[in-house]
Amino acid sequence: MTLAHTTALVTGGGTGIGRAIAEALADRGSRVAVAGRRQEVLLQVVQARPQILCHRVDVADRLSVERLVCWATDALGRIDVLVNAAGINIPNRTMAAMEPDQWDQVLAINATGAYNCMRAVLPQMRQRRSGTIINIGSVAGRRAVDVAGLAYCASKFAMAALGTFVANEEAANSIRITSIHPGEVNTPLLDDRPVAVSDQHKARILQPQDIGAVVACLVGLPQHVHVPELIIKPTGHRFV
Repeated sequence: MTLAHTTALVTGGGTGIGRAIAEALADRGSRVAVAGRRQEVLLQVVQARPQILCHRVDVADRLSVERLVCWATDALGRIDVLVNAAGINIPNRTMAAMEPDQWDQVLAINATGAYNCMRAVLPQMRQRRSGTIINIGSVAGRRAVDVAGLAYCASKFAMAALGTFVANEEAANSIRITSIHPGEVNTPLLDDRPVAVSDQHKARILQPQDIGAVVACLVGLPQHVHVPELIIKPTGHRFV
């Protein structure tokens, strides 16, 4: 499968799922730009895949996102695919332990950040009457699971609703929006868990490259095919 005639902007593209998606798209021929808060990790992506471009962004800052989209549009010529993979979690995961500013931070990046990026990219997609947006959610956005924590679950529920609503709104413009809900994935977010995750456990769960392969397949589908939601989990885990 080749994506040689597509362009893609991936937020949260410096590490974890975002980086794996960017590399999967680039390896299939797409022209890709990654964005994130930390310049040093973005440069590591570019070093590994010199064809990938990078730019710093704070997705919670609307002006920062608008500057990113202007830059990416100039650098790539257009943005065919937007992947919202920027996200954080916090160690304090209960209502009793969490501080209000931690709630604000998680919601601002995970939920409002996706809104900001979609709002900035959608006008050009509407004009062309084509485009694909992939929102990296979580099974914690379908089930309020204890291990994910209150703020993370709330942010991913919001992200899922955002994707569903805008997909329906933009269907007449032939814009596809897919919400991917992964189960446990071996990413740096595991380092923020209150209880350390063993290497053995990390090896048994999903790997970032698994999500990258799925996104590349979704992007490569014919434009008339739309997958609204996709749940992907480790084979050995239950989905309840």
